[in-house]
Amino acid sequence: MGIATRTRAKPKKPSQFRVLMLNDDYTPMEFVVIVLKRFFHMDLEQATRVMLHVHQKGVGVCGVFPYEIAETKVNQVMDFARQNQHPLQCTLEKA
Repeated sequence: MGIATRTRAKPKKPSQFRVLMLNDDYTPMEFVVIVLKRFFHMDLEQATRVMLHVHQKGVGVCGVFPYEIAETKVNQVMDFARQNQHPLQCTLEKA
């Protein structure tokens, strides 16, 4: 009888995705800070830093997550912005 050798496949790390916030000329800065604190669990200082980066550079990274989580965050942000009549845009890209 032969010895059964079992090769264990390493679990593949799920692909990571960056959640990006896009600048617009209408959404108030305070609202962006609220979004960053609420959905990305940033403190006031970090949220303010990201908001200013988005404001000055046109786009900023809110966080990096597995696809399902990134997609959920994008949808939460877009829904929340719409409910508050802001055109804030959020998207994701492969990290």
